[in-house]
Amino acid sequence: MSQLFTPITLRDVTVRNRVWVAPMCQYSAVEGVPNDWHLVHLGSFARGGAGLVISEATAVVPEGRISPDDTGLWNDEQQAAWARIVAFVKGQGATAGIQLAHAGRKASTHSGFDGRRGGVPDTDGGWQPVGPSAAAYPGLREDVDELDAAGIRRVVTAFGDAAERAVAAGFDVLEVHAAHGYLLHEFLSPLSNHRTDEYGGGFDDRVRLVLEVVREVRGRVAAGVPLLVRVSATDWLEGGWTADETVRLAALLREEGVDLVDTSTGGNAPADIPVGPGYQVPFARRIRTEAGIPSGAVGLITEPKQAEDVLADGSADVVLLARELLRDPHWPLRAATELGVEGTDLWPVQYRRAAR
Repeated sequence: MSQLFTPITLRDVTVRNRVWVAPMCQYSAVEGVPNDWHLVHLGSFARGGAGLVISEATAVVPEGRISPDDTGLWNDEQQAAWARIVAFVKGQGATAGIQLAHAGRKASTHSGFDGRRGGVPDTDGGWQPVGPSAAAYPGLREDVDELDAAGIRRVVTAFGDAAERAVAAGFDVLEVHAAHGYLLHEFLSPLSNHRTDEYGGGFDDRVRLVLEVVREVRGRVAAGVPLLVRVSATDWLEGGWTADETVRLAALLREEGVDLVDTSTGGNAPADIPVGPGYQVPFARRIRTEAGIPSGAVGLITEPKQAEDVLADGSADVVLLARELLRDPHWPLRAATELGVEGTDLWPVQYRRAAR
């Protein structure tokens, strides 16, 4: 039996298979409100047989957006728009997840769709970003405002508020974004966190904010709602966040009620990353075996047998695809055929003649 197409249960939610859609920013929202593009984009993955469809990084406050075109979840209009999309995703048999995020010092950035790069100035709809310290990300806005204690508390509360809205909109699974150089990752890494208070310095202080956010979210939703955290397992730089620290953090996340760690790498500072097929899988394996918490593997997983082997050898509990699903939204259907999975239940009823 294919492990890739074996259901997985986290708390009260059973996901139909272990092919999950990684969050992918679309930079196509207006005032944080998702629209028909997001409906078709996410809906196509559900129609294509994916198990869990996770939305793009969705800001918990306006200043937490990466770009002015990011989705958000801080008001009623956004919540209602998400509810429509969630209903379609779930109507196709998939599970709906959302990644809650704050971009930190990487906020107010051009999407790049129109050829412009770097920070968005105030005169063009931008805003002052915030971070653990005043240090800017290279090439982005330089006027980063260091969060004070009250600002940190507002961030924590905003994650909890967004979590409540997500559940009200119908999302089954929540993911806290603590990767790719965004705010929570910025607090984790010595490269971006230069604080001398209780949120900076040693490991226990640098992980404090992530744990507070997880605790807030966990306490604001029902016990049966699964909670994931996406991490960057390493900065790939000397003096940065390390794989060993990630394993320590993952164990703490397990104690706080996190159900799975979605394991990526990098993004907090420019680095030479040894990219290749499955290059991030070993980090997921370490988290799973050393921290004792389920893990998700990402990173150039493109072929069905490759994905199956990641699960079969115990490296991860699920695989998350991104670019490969953009190329082929029906990848799960193709994978099921290649791996000899019988039956056509994954296929939309409208397409089942093609599955015979």
